[in-house]
Amino acid sequence: MDNATIIGLVVGLGLVALAIMVGGDAEAFLNGRALLIVLGGTVAVTLVSFRASEVWGAIGAAGRTLVGSPADARTSIEKLLKFAEFARKNGVHSLEQRIKEIHGNPFLIRAISLVIDGTAPEEIERLMEAERSATKSRAAKSSAVLRRASEIAPAMGLIGTLVGLVQMLAHLDDPSKIGPAMAVALITTFYGAILGSMILAPLAAKLDRLALEQNIHLAVFTASATAISRKENPRRLQNLVNAMLPPSEQVNVYS
Repeated sequence: MDNATIIGLVVGLGLVALAIMVGGDAEAFLNGRALLIVLGGTVAVTLVSFRASEVWGAIGAAGRTLVGSPADARTSIEKLLKFAEFARKNGVHSLEQRIKEIHGNPFLIRAISLVIDGTAPEEIERLMEAERSATKSRAAKSSAVLRRASEIAPAMGLIGTLVGLVQMLAHLDDPSKIGPAMAVALITTFYGAILGSMILAPLAAKLDRLALEQNIHLAVFTASATAISRKENPRRLQNLVNAMLPPSEQVNVYS
């Protein structure tokens, strides 16, 4: 679970809720019609902009950002360096008895499987780069969906405001209807701003950052697999992966 994402959302929304409760009359900020316009409209217009599968994929990606566990790339990279040393001493086919040590990383399992099968280093690089590119493209689509939704939400809030104003002006002769119409006019703008600026846009930015990290890790896995297939020196491989990784993720298996 990404605690920073959860904490940020809870604190941000909590501060808004606290300000509302301190001001009194919190029920005034609950409006079913406004929520229907903003939430339903945002989903509907997003579905017009993207395929349904892309929208559900983005929702799933956002959910994994909130509750999923971040991949432990450092452990995988250290394991690859040990694999490189083992393969250099015993041959690449000997990795077949150690591939089960890799858990929860299908990309890396496929890469090492190609090494075990004796696939040429150039072919391993070509295949894994193609998969890395496809993974990057899928991640970009998910963040694009959320970013577009973050733009739509305030617009739906504005539409709700116009609806409320029209209803209010149409019933100026009936004071009992002016209040509810004005509530819709203002609350929809509020809901749109909250949904777009405090939820969807930050999640899109987080997906972009996670996609960048994942892309770097997949590049490291690809380079490591090709190096293992060439039986390169593990120390040289460590220098290579550390050159690709940010300082906080660099490894020191061979000092």
